Amino acid sequence: MSRKLKQFLIEASAVLATVVLFWVPFYFVIVNAIKDKQESSLLSLAWPKSIHLWENIVEVIKARNYMLLTAFFNSTVLTVLSIAGLILVCSMAAFVMQRRTDRATPWINFFVLAGLIIPPAIVPTIWVLDGLGLFKTMTGLVLVEIALGFPFCVLLYKGFMAAIPREIDEAAVVDGRSPLRLFFGMILPLLQPVTATVIVTSSVSIFNDFTNPLYFFPGAKNATVQLTLYNFQSQFVTQWNLLFTNVLLITLPPLLLFIFFNKKIVAGMTAGSVKG
Repeated sequence: MSRKLKQFLIEASAVLATVVLFWVPFYFVIVNAIKDKQESSLLSLAWPKSIHLWENIVEVIKARNYMLLTAFFNSTVLTVLSIAGLILVCSMAAFVMQRRTDRATPWINFFVLAGLIIPPAIVPTIWVLDGLGLFKTMTGLVLVEIALGFPFCVLLYKGFMAAIPREIDEAAVVDGRSPLRLFFGMILPLLQPVTATVIVTSSVSIFNDFTNPLYFFPGAKNATVQLTLYNFQSQFVTQWNLLFTNVLLITLPPLLLFIFFNKKIVAGMTAGSVKG
């Protein structure tokens, strides 16, 4: 087998796997979102006899006193606040971890890596949040999202920051800049590529989060977009056309964000290794 043929087969297999794993399910969602209640109950890939997308969208938006609009607002606020906190906390932590080398450095790196491995504990976290008066609050949920995203974002920032020369720090100290002025005035602007990566990847993850709002932010008024899927499910009856319409509506924003900023994601994740 020639090298070109082998490469072609690998690429074709990758494309086929992508179609099967991603585009077929997405097509299934779209097809059933434009059907009526009777046709969608068959859960087939067949094209509908008539399109009812607009009627389904109106019904989904009006369901449970416009809960979807409230959920979009809550998810947007959660995402924006969490991303802002992640950028601030993780970039500063990565700067200290990358520039500082002493006996505590290996232990700090170990605990950051442990955050990627050890799963979060639901009950102790609820107990801590309740003790702080942050349970069922947006602030508490934002802190949880920041804590869970901290290890991954710190590693991204740290890898990129290794390519920034230390001479910049030394020149700033000679000029009399304080550590905060050094970081916010000189280092943070240089982190724009990796910051774009953090924004896009973390936004998609937080916006689509289902578990954390379910446990740490319960209540109808506190619903996020993923929790609205319960609106059209019950023990005996599931309105599949409305359920898939809801899935389609809450999938489009992160999907469009990922498509438009795909190049920035790749550039931010590879910039540090290329420069290094």
